[in-house]
Amino acid sequence: MPVNPTVRKFFSRAHTFAYRATGGKLGSSMRGVPIVLLTTTGRSSGRPRTTPLQSIEDGENTIVIASNGGHRVDPEWWLNLKRDPEATLRIGRRDQRIHAEEAVGDERERLWTKALKQFPGYASYEKTAERQLPVVILRPG
Repeated sequence: MPVNPTVRKFFSRAHTFAYRATGGKLGSSMRGVPIVLLTTTGRSSGRPRTTPLQSIEDGENTIVIASNGGHRVDPEWWLNLKRDPEATLRIGRRDQRIHAEEAVGDERERLWTKALKQFPGYASYEKTAERQLPVVILRPG
């Protein structure tokens, strides 16, 4: 069952606050899965929008899955990145500029398999959402 959007927004804001206030000492992992803060530019407002996301390391890149908690529509942060792929990623106390792109083909399959090993719940999110979940590569830059 998809996560309620109001509940998700509340916990997202609380998580972001705790993460920033403690430099990632609180909120940098959940059930052993690393969490990062992704700040995009709102496609309508032009304002910064920060979202805590589960992440997968892949060399120098960070991988995130646009699951939207199993909803049938893409998450706002992914829609923002599709409009403006330049964003900021916070890992612990460190911010870095990133450029986002969607993984395709064999690269998507490799990264999707890696994501499922780290968090098998993505498979049920994809089934519930009835869409292929975008695998997003956040490259330093």
